[in-house]
Amino acid sequence: MNPNSSPSATPPRPERPARRGRWLLLLVPLVLGVGGVLLSVGLIRPGAGAVDSSAPAPESSPQAQAGPPTRVPARPSAPTPTAAPLSPEEAEREAQRELWQKRLERARFTLDSYRQSTRFPPESRPIEEHPDLVYPFAPESKQPINKESRDVSLVLKQDKVFVAGDEVVRFFVGCENAASHQPLPCEVHSAVAHEAAYLAQAGQASSVPLDFNDSGRNGDDVAGDGTWTGSFQPAKQGFAMFEGTLHIEFRVRANGSIEGGAFFDITFTSAPPATFTGKVREVVEQGSLQLYVGLQVRKAGRYVMAGRVDDAGGIPFAYVMFNNELEAGAREVRLTVFGLLIREKTPEFPLKLRDVEGFLLRENADPDRELMKSLSGYVHVTQEYTPDRFSPDEWTSEERQRYLDEFTKDVNEAEGTLGGLGGPKSPPAP
Repeated sequence: MNPNSSPSATPPRPERPARRGRWLLLLVPLVLGVGGVLLSVGLIRPGAGAVDSSAPAPESSPQAQAGPPTRVPARPSAPTPTAAPLSPEEAEREAQRELWQKRLERARFTLDSYRQSTRFPPESRPIEEHPDLVYPFAPESKQPINKESRDVSLVLKQDKVFVAGDEVVRFFVGCENAASHQPLPCEVHSAVAHEAAYLAQAGQASSVPLDFNDSGRNGDDVAGDGTWTGSFQPAKQGFAMFEGTLHIEFRVRANGSIEGGAFFDITFTSAPPATFTGKVREVVEQGSLQLYVGLQVRKAGRYVMAGRVDDAGGIPFAYVMFNNELEAGAREVRLTVFGLLIREKTPEFPLKLRDVEGFLLRENADPDRELMKSLSGYVHVTQEYTPDRFSPDEWTSEERQRYLDEFTKDVNEAEGTLGGLGGPKSPPAP
């Protein structure tokens, strides 16, 4: 360049370099677009540290953040051991082991159940075993007044089922709403007693009308309380020579217009075969409390008697029985309160004997019993005793021991056979 040239002079343009730059600018978008397509179809991968801005954001799960797992050469897994198939003899032996194991369990259960249930003698049992005999009189029952009016119920009760000699039995009838149990106006307008229809001699005695009332008389406790009461004394109301079941039918009207009816049954003996004297003596014998109840026997034979024993607070505790032959004359029957029963139940003393009843058993006859007049309510209160006065031993008898021996033999046989087969024995019973 000439240093003397004018500043306004324009130097010549280098045309080729400028044209090359324009082509490069056009190629950049093309290259980027092609690369994005290739990335999207997975033909190329971004290098380490490269970020693909067109790809969706990575998931936040730990597996996605952790990336692909490192490849480790697989190790050959050990083969799972398989049991060798049993031979026919081994399969039969295993089946026998299972069979005798079940027999052993059943034999142990039978032995333990029998031992537990026979710890006390049959004549001295926990009263919870006899829930229907805790109170000997018929409980209250309810039934629809008729088949069509099931929204009205009859409330029925009788103070005796077994009647002997000159005893009087009372019947109680009331009406109520079946849903709300609210009392309804009620009236027994007819009642009759007669022999049960199934008896062979039925019809030989005439039917006897009975009176029910709600006036506070003839056995009714409260006048106008809605409970109608009827009293019946078979020995003096037409059945002095009768023995067996008597049927008492009645008709009732509820709410002034709803008619219906029901019945009561009693078993009656006109001439009791024996009579309780009311005397009771007590003594501790052979580790148990014995209550000797006096009676006068008119007719010899096998007598069955029962009583209930309550603790000092009136809680029912034991059901005691007598079942044996008695000769005619003055006798005592022994009601046993077993020692182990007292030790286990720990009732509060003094104990109270109540509701003693009995009958002479008649075999192959109908009725099958001749009834005695019961001793109702509490008839004897014992002295106070400490538990150590009574034996903790279980009841024993020749029959019980024979059964225990047989059941034990079954257990021993099952254990021995199972042991010979190589099987495990079940643990001893507690």
